[in-house]
Amino acid sequence: MTSPDNGLNSELESFRNQWLSDLHSQAHQNEARPAQQPEPPRPAKRQNFPRPAASSSKKPVADDDDDYVQSRVFDEPAPSTGHTVAEPSSEKHDSGDKQLVSALDHYEQAMEKEAEGNMGESLKLYRKAYRLDHGVDRRYREKHFPSSAPKPPVAPAQTAAPASQLPVTSAPDAQPQSIEDLISSFAALKVEPAPPEVEGMPQPPCPISSLPDELLVHILLDVAVEDVGDFARLALVCKHFAFLVATEPRVWRRLCVGDEFGFQAMHYHWQRNIDWSPLEPEVEEENADGTLVSMRELAERRMEESDTLTLSLVPPIYPTWKNMFRSRPRIRFNGCYICTVNYIRTGQASTNQATWGGAPIHIVTYYRYLRFFRDGTVISLLTTDEPSNVVHHLTKDLLELHSNKSHTHLPTAVMIHALRGRWRLSSALDHPDAPLREQEGDIFIETECPAGPKYIYKMELTMRSAGKGSRNNKFAWKGFWSYNKLTDDLGSFGLKHDKPFFFSRVRSYGVKGA
Repeated sequence: MTSPDNGLNSELESFRNQWLSDLHSQAHQNEARPAQQPEPPRPAKRQNFPRPAASSSKKPVADDDDDYVQSRVFDEPAPSTGHTVAEPSSEKHDSGDKQLVSALDHYEQAMEKEAEGNMGESLKLYRKAYRLDHGVDRRYREKHFPSSAPKPPVAPAQTAAPASQLPVTSAPDAQPQSIEDLISSFAALKVEPAPPEVEGMPQPPCPISSLPDELLVHILLDVAVEDVGDFARLALVCKHFAFLVATEPRVWRRLCVGDEFGFQAMHYHWQRNIDWSPLEPEVEEENADGTLVSMRELAERRMEESDTLTLSLVPPIYPTWKNMFRSRPRIRFNGCYICTVNYIRTGQASTNQATWGGAPIHIVTYYRYLRFFRDGTVISLLTTDEPSNVVHHLTKDLLELHSNKSHTHLPTAVMIHALRGRWRLSSALDHPDAPLREQEGDIFIETECPAGPKYIYKMELTMRSAGKGSRNNKFAWKGFWSYNKLTDDLGSFGLKHDKPFFFSRVRSYGVKGA
């Protein structure tokens, strides 16, 4: 008897083989009829759909989990509350509410669901598409990737030109410049005013072109403190701005030592209790030398030590302040971290419906959400609701308001399962024997447990990087435990199905987060 995993793998493998055989047969037909000019397909509107999963043009990635799900950006405004959480419907598009009628509509929607990580809904739509049209994959390729008409054969030239008359093109000996050299070449450039809109007219004024670099740096610093993304985009204005953005250490130093986006907002010790209540400021704790110090004084001392450590890391560990801002592990507050999990479950066989393989196979999809706050608190949520229905409701106010209610309307349907918690980053106290750069990068999270107040959940994650341009946008699992505070027992959860968390920016959280 075959397992559900083997059944699903064989089903997907047969689908890939059928798709490849159609490609080969179409290629042989084009080679057999080179003289015929096929009628070019009617131009269709280009849409940004992902390529089929079996495409051979896909580039290998260093980490297989990066291929599992991609980070998303939720720039749309938060939806109004009060509506019911609808199950993911395969009959409508998410954008535009377009009715799914043809096989191609179902196929395109299936590819969108597959790109989002919702494999169960994707497989249902693929099945519907192939029941309507067994050649729907060819229709998809003809619509989005039309093959160009073969070029007519070129008649050979009557006489060949002598070798002395052929143009001689010398291969350039100069190697392309590196990014550092290219940026350095912009140092002597200035801000050039825009050319006149009409030739012969006077040039429009450009007051910023007359400002010295000392004033420009102050302007750039104010922009960076408000929104570091806008500061980085200033490099697209002109070459002189690109040079200042890439090389000005004062701006990057201010970002690193500040609490807007930098490391002053990072916590390497617990700042709150698990239920979000503040730590007792008057409780005394024994210091290393045996003296007693209050929690308030200890927090101030730890803040000074953190600032001193940040200033001491450049240049011994990080060569520049810009490199430190990009590479040193830090939490982001203008979005949330989402873990998309799929696993296979065998359904009950039924004699009243046609199923593939005798028994239905369900691909169950659920999500884990983590939203971090600047005061050291965190919201943890495990649900089957899709991110578009969840991310805008991950707020403290909604959790406090709807935690003890139960009905099917948003945001109660989502936030009833949300858990309070606290977070901190690792430091030299956690890894005293590790190198200085490797001491940081782990995240410790403690949350409430639905089973009761005597249990708490403990998570340990580590920061990784997914993609070429982003840094520290991925959390990989290191451990997940349930702790019994009465018996001091620690039970470990298996991480068989759990995948890493990926950061997704949410516009409704604001530029700096809450």
